[in-house]
Amino acid sequence: MRITPTAEFMLEPAFFPVEPNKDSGSSREAIGLGQRVGPGLDTRHGTILTLEDISVSFDGFKALNDLNLYIGVGELRCIIGPNGAGKTTLMDVITGKTRPSHGKAWFGETLDLTSMSEVQIAQAGIGRKFQKPTVFEALSVFENLELAQKTDKSVWASLRARLSGEQKDRITEVLETIRLTSSVNRPAGLLSHGQKQFLEIGMLLMQDPPLLLLDEPVAGMTDAETEFTAELFKSLAGKHSLMVVEHDMGFVGSIADHVTVLHQGSVLAEGSLEQVQDNERVIEVYLGR
Repeated sequence: MRITPTAEFMLEPAFFPVEPNKDSGSSREAIGLGQRVGPGLDTRHGTILTLEDISVSFDGFKALNDLNLYIGVGELRCIIGPNGAGKTTLMDVITGKTRPSHGKAWFGETLDLTSMSEVQIAQAGIGRKFQKPTVFEALSVFENLELAQKTDKSVWASLRARLSGEQKDRITEVLETIRLTSSVNRPAGLLSHGQKQFLEIGMLLMQDPPLLLLDEPVAGMTDAETEFTAELFKSLAGKHSLMVVEHDMGFVGSIADHVTVLHQGSVLAEGSLEQVQDNERVIEVYLGR
């Protein structure tokens, strides 16, 4: 039996045995690293995200059709597929923006995403980055990261807030991770497109989310920025689980251990990039001959 968290206790650990579904999609034990993530996130089966039989319909059109997907703890998964395959809707379901008409969605073993609000899901530890970077352009890089940290955001608390040494160290660490130390006092609006992408990733990292969803992160980047993004994501994998939606197959090939191909709202194929590139159905509907 699973439990549905309340807003007050949604991060409390719970230990109820759950049998994995091995009839469809990838085996849950085969994917994960079997480690526990976060103070209250139960990942005993090594799976941080479980989607089973997820369907979403818009005016009779099935954007997702009985989709099954399992993301392992610490995994870097790439999601590819043609336009209209359901990639954005998939992210919307995971983050609570769209409710499935059918199916189950679990974060860890006990958090039922279909019963949680977008805010609760974010607070539970799922961070999402959209294709277009969203930063506070009038504020400095440092101030953007400061605002993004996990703190009490009430007006009174904000007025009284003073950064602790630990918080300053964390900002410094993230600045180094995203290679923006030299731009720490620069207004975010003056950064290049790629640097804004890195800053937004840094803002997510300030929340220390176990799961990161990244939508076409290298779109519009230079070759050097794309290369750094690949290095960055590979360094984050293991510490976080990453789900990356991307069309740039060169970039996918440089980072992915496991690739999922979506088509018409369902999983068409899964495996290494080489395996899916050799799949006749994938060649037919997405890669071309």
